[in-house]
Amino acid sequence: MTQPIGSSVLARAPYQSIVRRPRLTLPGDARVVLWNIVNVEVWEPTAAMPRAVLSPPMGAPMLPDVPNWAWHEYGMRVGFWRILDALRARSMPASFALNGAAIPRYEEVCTAARDAGWEFMGHGLVQRPMHKVEDQRAAIRETIDEIQRFTGKAPRGWESPGLTETDDTVDYLAECGIEYVADWVLDDQPVRLRSSKGPMTSIPYTVELNDVVISAVQQHPSDEMLRRGKAHFDRLYQDSADTPRIMAISVHPYLSGVPHRIGYLEQLYDHVLSHEGVLVWTGEQILDWFNAQQPEGK
Repeated sequence: MTQPIGSSVLARAPYQSIVRRPRLTLPGDARVVLWNIVNVEVWEPTAAMPRAVLSPPMGAPMLPDVPNWAWHEYGMRVGFWRILDALRARSMPASFALNGAAIPRYEEVCTAARDAGWEFMGHGLVQRPMHKVEDQRAAIRETIDEIQRFTGKAPRGWESPGLTETDDTVDYLAECGIEYVADWVLDDQPVRLRSSKGPMTSIPYTVELNDVVISAVQQHPSDEMLRRGKAHFDRLYQDSADTPRIMAISVHPYLSGVPHRIGYLEQLYDHVLSHEGVLVWTGEQILDWFNAQQPEGK
């Protein structure tokens, strides 16, 4: 019998409160892990844009959508380099979530991320919801192959475009060797997800400290990432007296890399780093730590 759409969700992530689970500990009695994610996407001028800063004239979408395509393209030409400098100046690693098609399209950007030692994680082949991908297995494998060819290493993590998943996506990802996903924004700590094809872990990604949500969807002022981020970190730091927490900051070059926002992001980085007991890890470092703390099946 065919299961209703969405039936996999509760089956994959049984409820488990953070106050009733085995206690985790960080090296050196650290309290908070900062996880930086930089997202790089391919927006095709031959198709509708994933997002828009300008609504279409007279309400009728038209192709090519030059202003909205160029809005994103600014991030790849200019904004990315500001974010790279901000992270490099603070000696912080990042997870580089990229569309597989970004490697040939933006090879200079991808080379800079590789040279900086960032972790590469899959972010779909192009910026399209997984529900609209005709062959998810093929798209996942092609993305993994592109990253492995470019970096010499297959990605261990995956962030779906728009955090979208069908009932089958996690199984396909596990089948292709992906070990963690960032789509399940439901906790402050890693949690296990059930998969029919092998182990899978959810690493705490964010829609709260995500510039797409803050700047493009909710359209807050330029300083909202700093204001919200400081309050977010301060509370996690307080909570972490009992058990460690993960704090993700997710940015996109066309949003956080613009002149009126980058300074506020830098101030947020400095606020977090000014506290003792803060580790800055990539997604795979968080995964390895969690696996060592709670081996699969225990």
